[in-house]
Amino acid sequence: MKNAWQLIPSFLHLCLAVQTNYAPSFYDNGSGSTNGNMALLSLSEDTPVGTYIYTLNGSDPEGYPVIYGLTFPPGSKSYFLVDPLLGNVTLMEELDREKQDEIEAIVSISDGLNKVSERVRILVTDANDESPEFQKTPYIVNVPEDTSPGSSIFQVEALDKDMGSGGSITYLMQNLHSSKFTVDRHSGVLRVKNGVSLDFEKSRTHFVTVLAKDGGGKLRGKYQVFTSTTTVTINVEDVQDSPPVFVGTPYYGYVYEDTTLGAEILTVMAFDGDRGNPNAVQYYLIDGDDGAFGINSITGAVTVIKNPDELKKEVYELKIKASELTSNGDVVGHALTVVTIRVVDLNNHPPTFYGENGPQNHFELTMYEHPPEGEILRGLKITVNDSDQGANAKFNLRLVGPGGIFRVVPQTVLNEAQVTIIVENSAGIDYEKFHLLTFKLLAIEVNTPEKFSSTADITIHLLDINDNVPKFSSEYYVARIPENSPGGSNVVAVTATDLDSGLWGEIKYSIYGAGSDPFLIHPSTGIIYTQPWASLDAEDTSKYNFYVKAEDTEGKYSLAEVFVTVLDINDHCPEFSENIQQKTMVIGSPVKIEATDEDAEEPNNVVNYSIMQADPDNVFDIDQHTGEIKLKSYIRSLDVIQNISRNKNCKWSVVVQAKDGGSPSFSTTAVVKIDVTEEIRSRVKSYVLSLRRRPWMIFVICMSTVLSSISVTIVISTIMYWKSVKRSKIHPRGRVKKIVRGPPREAFH
Repeated sequence: MKNAWQLIPSFLHLCLAVQTNYAPSFYDNGSGSTNGNMALLSLSEDTPVGTYIYTLNGSDPEGYPVIYGLTFPPGSKSYFLVDPLLGNVTLMEELDREKQDEIEAIVSISDGLNKVSERVRILVTDANDESPEFQKTPYIVNVPEDTSPGSSIFQVEALDKDMGSGGSITYLMQNLHSSKFTVDRHSGVLRVKNGVSLDFEKSRTHFVTVLAKDGGGKLRGKYQVFTSTTTVTINVEDVQDSPPVFVGTPYYGYVYEDTTLGAEILTVMAFDGDRGNPNAVQYYLIDGDDGAFGINSITGAVTVIKNPDELKKEVYELKIKASELTSNGDVVGHALTVVTIRVVDLNNHPPTFYGENGPQNHFELTMYEHPPEGEILRGLKITVNDSDQGANAKFNLRLVGPGGIFRVVPQTVLNEAQVTIIVENSAGIDYEKFHLLTFKLLAIEVNTPEKFSSTADITIHLLDINDNVPKFSSEYYVARIPENSPGGSNVVAVTATDLDSGLWGEIKYSIYGAGSDPFLIHPSTGIIYTQPWASLDAEDTSKYNFYVKAEDTEGKYSLAEVFVTVLDINDHCPEFSENIQQKTMVIGSPVKIEATDEDAEEPNNVVNYSIMQADPDNVFDIDQHTGEIKLKSYIRSLDVIQNISRNKNCKWSVVVQAKDGGSPSFSTTAVVKIDVTEEIRSRVKSYVLSLRRRPWMIFVICMSTVLSSISVTIVISTIMYWKSVKRSKIHPRGRVKKIVRGPPREAFH
């Protein structure tokens, strides 16, 4: 029972604790609204994914650890991710203000027992990430050709979804200088440019490119301006301002002896010059008919109204007028033409070619090469005519000669036609291949048993144009020249050709580049020489490269690269560093001499060594390649050398030759004084010998010895002085007693 009563306080304490556990909360900014829960947070829409943007901040009244949470309404993107312990919020999805300018989220804080959730709104701010977009495209505008300059004809409209300056739009015309139109930069209104008129007959359609540019703004930290373009198609509408125009001129017709009364000879045709909205045309025969011919006012058909036997003239020239009538019958314009009618017999005439002065079977023309394809040979005035009637006057035309270069129009003729020859292959008309082109123009009847025919020779003389670039015979040239070549020596000849003739085929050579200084080129022959002052040296520069240019009189050119190698000649002797060299040789180790040859190439700079003179000559050997001098293999001590040579000092002078491998070769000699010694002796001796060659070292050794002696003396004196001072401080009375005991007079003395 006692134990049960003891448990009651604990139980009451637990109940009290449970009843007083308060929920956690986000921090308050002191104004009544929380600022630890992302409320009213603003984010720019160009914030990169993965960016840390906020830290949720709150606490539990009892001090328990809190856990943060972040969720979104159903169907919404999870734009953010929160660290449950630290409260750090990271952006996980791209933002787009134009699609969603406000994000709703539910943030929560929990202490494990209690959880508090709050709904917050995050504002998405604008960045200049949108381009202007033209509305209601495509733009097609119809404008009458008599629209006055400066008139407004259309208005383009573009929208930019951005806000502020990024959403403002300015309009510009891209092809302003060549256009007949302008655009208002603020309103987008298109106008006909001042001082400009439209003409349906010259240009029926205009294409105008309008650019829309926003006012700019920041995007990802940088200032950005976006643009877009659209094309406005402007169709010019015709108005009545042009007279009628005859087509198919000149007109030729024929009347045969068997032509029936009222037969149609030919038909003239005229159109209203205003093709967009044409008026009706009527035809009138006004002169030259002598009452023998008539014309249909509606169709333009010319007919015979007299028997052919009654026709007195061989040729009739009819003057015909075409009048343009409005719907009210008013004449608003007219045009005149002449119809030539020949009176001929039956099929007793072959096709005949005519020039400006009558029948002609040879035509000549002079023209430049490579005319544009589709161009007409206007210098050829050729007419073909068959004086027969009907089917007897129908014949074909064709060209016989180099194929595919020209074509003849028309290919089928009835009675008479103007012959037109058109360029079909411009590349085939090449002066460099043919100075002269010859063709036969053949006319042969189609449906007659006789198949009458005739030919005309066409000779075309070609004139040259500058259509070729000079070309080198090679893309690069390689030359070799000895280094001892005098100034003005021939190096190499470059060759270029230009297929053009006359002045256009003349080539001028020039030279340039970093390596061209020692060289010059003849401007006409292309021969490259060394400069008169040039002195080539393979040891200094062994290779040069530069460019040559071949240029015609109009500046067309091509390039080639030149590589020049300066050939080394054997013009240097091997040289020793000293003519007399002193060497100390330790028995068993060689000594080495070395000579250098300043020539640039092998074998001119390859040095071989040999012993020219030694006494006795059976003591030393030399390596011909390395210059190492050593004792013969059987000599292993000074005693052996002394026994062989009876030279107690073991000193020899050896004459050594250095010879290069050139042709002819050069050589030089040097005296090598060799002191042969054993190892210990040689070290001391070599050091002493080295001092002899370095007098300044002897001075340094002497000065070092003197300074060392002075330093030792000063140190010893200092030590003795300090010992005496110390001794006098320790025994001052003893010294006094000794002085008193001495003889008084002597002490004073």
